Parts: sequence; C-alpha cells; structure tokens
Amino acid sequence: MQEHYDVAVVGASGMIGEAIMSILEEREFPVRNIYPLGSKRSAGTTLMFRDEPVQIGLLSEFDFSKVQYGLFSAGASVSDVFAPQAAARGCTVIDNTSRFRYDPDIPLVIPEVNGEALHDHSHLIANPNCSTIQMIVALKPIYDAVGIERINVCTYQSVSGAGRSAVNELANQSAALLNGRDAEISVAPRQIAFNAIPHIDVFQDNGYTKEEMKMVWETRKILNDESIRVNPTTVRIPVFFGHSEAVHIETRHKLRAAEARELLRAAKGITVIDDPGELQYPTAVTDAANRDDVFVGRIREDISHELGLNMWIVSDNVRKGGALNSVQIAEYLVYGES
Repeated sequence: MQEHYDVAVVGASGMIGEAIMSILEEREFPVRNIYPLGSKRSAGTTLMFRDEPVQIGLLSEFDFSKVQYGLFSAGASVSDVFAPQAAARGCTVIDNTSRFRYDPDIPLVIPEVNGEALHDHSHLIANPNCSTIQMIVALKPIYDAVGIERINVCTYQSVSGAGRSAVNELANQSAALLNGRDAEISVAPRQIAFNAIPHIDVFQDNGYTKEEMKMVWETRKILNDESIRVNPTTVRIPVFFGHSEAVHIETRHKLRAAEARELLRAAKGITVIDDPGELQYPTAVTDAANRDDVFVGRIREDISHELGLNMWIVSDNVRKGGALNSVQIAEYLVYGES
C-alpha cells in the first residue's frame, strides 16, 4: 500500500470543495500533494491547506496522471467532460455530482452501507445525493434486521443544498424583509425567506421532481433491492445548513420502537437522540451542523400500520451529505473497511 497520495479537488472554491479540503486535513488523510482545481474564474486564488497557502489551478489544463485520487464537486456538466478523462489517466475519481449515479457499471457508495461495492470499480465512483445518504445510513440497520417494504419520506432541506448563491439569497431576503424591503428572487423558484418551497430540481413527467426521484433510484441501487417502494416529497426550507427528514417505513417483519432504537445506537455513523420525556430530539442546527454523524430521534411505532415505524433524521448536508462521504470513500480505498 502506498503511504501517501497525490489528490486533486475539483471545484475547490465551492462549499463542498472547501469542506473536502478541510476534512482531508482534519482526518489526516495521507496527502502528499494537493491540487485544488477550478474554472478561469477561481484559478489563481489561494486556499489554505495544513497552514500553507495553495493556489487553485485551472482544471482544463491539469494533467490527472499526476494524482491517484480526484474528488470532483463542480457540477454534472464539468464531471461529464473531465471525470472520464481523469479516470483514463489512472486517477480514481470520486464524483459528487449526479452525472454517474445511475450508470449500472459505476458504484454508488455510502461506505457505512455498501462499502463492499468499492471492490469493483474502473476508476469512477459516484457519491449519492445528500438527502439519500442520511436516510439510508439511518435505515440500513433496520433493513438488515427485518427488511423494508416501503419508505415514505418528506424532506426539509437547507438552502446550502443549492450552493453558496442560495445561502446568500436567504440571508439577503431575510435582511430585506426584516427591514421592510421587498425580497429579490434569483436562485430559488419562490421567495425562500420565511417560506417552504415543495420544489427542488426539475419536475418529471410523473409529477415528482428529479430530487424526489433521486431518492427512489439511489435507494434501490445502494441497497441493491429494486423491490423497495419509495414515496418522497422534497421541500426547501429557510435553514442555512442541515437537512431534516420525516421518514415513515413499513418493514417486512415487526420491529418495536425500542428494538429499532438499540439497532441504531449500535450502528456506525449514527447518533440517537430520542427521549421525548426530556424533550430530547435532534435538529439540524443544534446537533448536526459541522458534525460527521447522522442523527436520529422521534423513533416511534406507526399507529396507522402494524409494521410501520416513524423517525426523524437530520444531518449536515454539506459535510456528511457531500464532502465527508467522498473522503470516507477515499479512506475505504486506502485503508480498507474500518
């Protein structure tokens, strides 16, 4: 095993790219040389890595034969062009866009859930959607124990899922409205400040949005189970960071809430906060922000279905939902299952 690795971070000036750089440093990934890359707009600017300034290079001019790993987070159109080129030069690409997620020959991986899928890849690996990651991390222990027939999920997704421009729009709209001015709309399809928008990504012919269908397609692929029925509604809310999900499942065999709680407490990457008597439950801001785990609470048996369970799942979408999962994939490839 090689001790140190040369790593390219594509989209290094974006929120997820910056988080990837930070997490590589925090977790002491064995980086020998790091190459932050971007477009002409960001090339030449400087980021810090291990207390040293590192200049962002121009993606279109970079030779990927210089690196062993490429962590891409610059949008599907960028990955469409440059990820195959990087893979052809022997670089293992971990792509955090939608471009390769549904390709049957490219593994779609959450290391805590299906890390074994990494044993068979051709230098291209896909990182799932943030809303799918946190849900499947929480549901996998239950799926393994009693099976899952059906998932109903409503998401409450932060604006950071739409990028830095959406974060700025929420801040600007909130300030304007609180000062008696009109809210300017340029990123979200409606005013996002003090609102909830049931529209993320484009609408499909079946009436669902693409964000909703991602949760269907990705759940089935990650769990390798086409029989699971998934019924999602995804909603953007005026929170800066952290996605929340109300998840209702129907299991194949009966599982009590107390049993589910113990399964989740024993699982890797999950923190259970669930004591209604003490008003203990997780929220995106107070628990998930800047944290690695997926947080689960409000675990209870469904009073409308004898095999039903309900739970509340929150996670930092930029961290676990994007940057951390990508780094964990790289760690799995370097160290094996941990």
